[in-house]
Amino acid sequence: MAGPQLDAALSPDSLRARVLSTLGRRRRSLTPEGRVRAAVLVLFVYREGVPAVVFGKKTEDVPHHKGQFSFPGGVVRSGDASVVEAALREAEEEIGLPASAVEGLGLFDDVLTTGTSFVITPVLGLARGAPVFSPDGREIERVIEIPLPHLLRPGAFRVEQWARGGVTRPVLFVDYGEDVVWGTTGRILRELMDALFPEAPGIGTTA
Repeated sequence: MAGPQLDAALSPDSLRARVLSTLGRRRRSLTPEGRVRAAVLVLFVYREGVPAVVFGKKTEDVPHHKGQFSFPGGVVRSGDASVVEAALREAEEEIGLPASAVEGLGLFDDVLTTGTSFVITPVLGLARGAPVFSPDGREIERVIEIPLPHLLRPGAFRVEQWARGGVTRPVLFVDYGEDVVWGTTGRILRELMDALFPEAPGIGTTA
């Protein structure tokens, strides 16, 4: 999947149709009650016609995952009408993204965190414009955008086997320059790329 074929598949209309079609034909993985509910916004944006996925780098002041890259999001509050509302609220608070700038496309599989008691629901969204982000500085230090072609290239994801509590688990990583997205965020990203672009060679991992 390269060249003109990739360009056509990643146009705004094609990407939107692909996401909606993929979500519409698969059964979403749900998680039983008993964990803390959280929602994240997996946002596709376009810069000069190239789609990218948005991540925020957490500050050293947050209680969990200090200094790591994650999707904008957080705990679902009692006042949130839905996980979608929670994800959009958090994105506005953390990176200054107005909810009106996002077209919601649907929900991806629930994901359990391994080191904490959260269950995360990824909310997929598309911003056709070129939003200007304003990290709040309290939770998010800065914002990066990883181009989708970078994520779909061969060897985009690498995996390491980490042992914790006597259990060995694969941990996924994506390198982008000097920045590294990994952990639960890397797992969500890899599973989403798997689902959306099963024909792309870049979804493979290397040990």
